[in-house]
Amino acid sequence: MGPNSAHIHKTFDYKNQELLKKFLNPHGRILSRSRTGLTSKAQRSLALAVKRARFMALLPFVAR
Repeated sequence: MGPNSAHIHKTFDYKNQELLKKFLNPHGRILSRSRTGLTSKAQRSLALAVKRARFMALLPFVAR
């Protein structure tokens, strides 16, 4: 995402689907840290938000 993406993790919320979709590949998997440029703490926060959104059926588990 870029050098300013490290501060974005404070806004990771399972309800913010548009932001979360930017960190998913076309198959619906979470992109790696090397691709996103996030810190490990931010990556964990992202993963938690994506998993919550999937569980609440806001994001699909698998994209087609």
